[in-house]
Amino acid sequence: MAETLLEIEHLYKAYESDKPVLKDISFTIQKGEVIVILGPSGCGKSTLLRCMNGLEDFQGGTIKLDGENIAKNKKDWPLIRQKIGMVFQSYDLFPHMTIMENILLGPVKVQKRSREEVTSQAEKLLKRIGLIDKKNVYPRQLSGGQKQRVAIIRALCMNPEILLFDEVTAALDPEMVREVLDVILELAKSGTTMAIVTHEMKFARAVADRILFIDQGSIIEENTPQAFFENPKTARAKQFLNIFNFEEV
Repeated sequence: MAETLLEIEHLYKAYESDKPVLKDISFTIQKGEVIVILGPSGCGKSTLLRCMNGLEDFQGGTIKLDGENIAKNKKDWPLIRQKIGMVFQSYDLFPHMTIMENILLGPVKVQKRSREEVTSQAEKLLKRIGLIDKKNVYPRQLSGGQKQRVAIIRALCMNPEILLFDEVTAALDPEMVREVLDVILELAKSGTTMAIVTHEMKFARAVADRILFIDQGSIIEENTPQAFFENPKTARAKQFLNIFNFEEV
């Protein structure tokens, strides 16, 4: 039986004097599972990820990691973020540090791990993504796709239990998108637990174990990729997918 890693129950998020952004969101993520969160712009997808990572406060509900309520104390979030890693649209690499220095910073300074251990791990991962020859260069010397791949390796070197990806290809030129998506596909095949927000529909279908479709702050459909893309249950999901089908014509 699959082991539940992350559990979200009745999550509610609203900004001051505004309508709710997330309404009664509930779902689980099993260890080794990849879920893809789809929906129109402004529906709450990125806000959901940010709540899962402690970057956004929420007003109701619980988030449990390994059965423990992780949102009880804000002081615990820096430690929790080591277990729930996140990769953003913007790579956020420090420009004055080399690629290897960027990767080592968190594991060595925050987790107090040995430089030798983390360097060995980083070099193996950089070899896997074809960037070992770039380990001593600076971010300005890399393409956007290369920077995003480094950002993924940086997150992996913190040894998180789950990785969150928030539209990681949105800021990339089209020719750079594939190289980043290939890295995430490889992570999925290796059993990395992930929650991914994306507008890349073909990628979503290829990488997901399960699709969550959000509209106006609520999960209105949850299904396997094949069922969601071939026979969506709701009219809103059909309308959403038809837009992408039109774009591909």
